[in-house]
Amino acid sequence: MSTPPPTVRVLLADDEEMIRHGVRMILQHADGIEVVGEAVDGAEAVALAAELRPHVALVDIRMPVQDGLATVAPLRALDPAPQVVMLTTFGDEENVTRALRSGASGFLLKDEGPEELIRAVRAAASGDAVLSPGVTGTVIKHMLQGGPPAEDASTALERRLAPLTDRERDVLALLGEGLPNLLIADRLGIGVGTVKTHVGAILDKTGTDSRVQAALLAHQAGLSS
Repeated sequence: MSTPPPTVRVLLADDEEMIRHGVRMILQHADGIEVVGEAVDGAEAVALAAELRPHVALVDIRMPVQDGLATVAPLRALDPAPQVVMLTTFGDEENVTRALRSGASGFLLKDEGPEELIRAVRAAASGDAVLSPGVTGTVIKHMLQGGPPAEDASTALERRLAPLTDRERDVLALLGEGLPNLLIADRLGIGVGTVKTHVGAILDKTGTDSRVQAALLAHQAGLSS
């Protein structure tokens, strides 16, 4: 008899009570997800995360006292570290890119539907990137502003990619397309566990902290369009 997957523990951080209430109501009715705590600012979120050890932290970018941008790194420095998903709105691309560069696992629009919210929490808990389709292209474009890398930068990029095997480059290219592990496995005809192994090797060999940063690297290197 197979063992059921562990319950995904979620921490909410948003200064708007109505937002927290709405998100909690959606998640508490989803199988295998438990909201273990709520914070009204980033400092409280870090303190609660250290105590409650959530798997996923949903963090608003704009909060008083300590905003979401200043909260990503302290959350990711915890042991164990939660996956951090930023809650955002349209028109906030600059702040989103800063959060992603700081190690956030992805971003989710506040007006996404219940199914997308639940999917995002489960994806983050399993190590997949969470990228809202409505703004992914805009954010990647914003992160890559400035045109193609200079010659020295191109050399540095190739040096980072040099340790990768051909299969790891294939996986990296699909990370750049924003695909989750299951779809990468289907596209390449390999097991999901093998994909996870390749993703771990990619992050380690390229010195990237998250799948999102690896996806950006894939675009910078021209592996993904």
